[in-house]
Amino acid sequence: MKIHLILLAIAGAFLASGCTSTGAYLSGNQTIVELSEGNYTIAGTNVSGESESAYVLGLSYSTGIMSTTFAVARVEGTGMIYAEALDNLWQNFERDYGMSANHKLALANVRYDTDILNLFFYTKIKVIVRADVIEFD
Repeated sequence: MKIHLILLAIAGAFLASGCTSTGAYLSGNQTIVELSEGNYTIAGTNVSGESESAYVLGLSYSTGIMSTTFAVARVEGTGMIYAEALDNLWQNFERDYGMSANHKLALANVRYDTDILNLFFYTKIKVIVRADVIEFD
């Protein structure tokens, strides 16, 4: 009887110490950008960035621009998939179009895609961010 209680306590502690990750990039700012005045150029189109994380004994799902993972342990990635995907987008922009420092750049037409693999003991989530980059004169 004591062994069953000990095993139950270990299993409970194991499950309670797991990972959860919820992400969304919801921007709410007060900046109004007027793109109809012709004071900008398109610096890059359909620039993308991606990031992924993998977990064991978990489940991942996505609802539009927000994705959630419940799991026991992360085995790949940092779990900061939205931040890393945006960082990767800017790295890809600089690789293809040149340095972004000292330029007035903004993202337009931002789109999010999620690719999720759910297996019984393993879940992997990938976030892809696509956007057009505009530069103001």
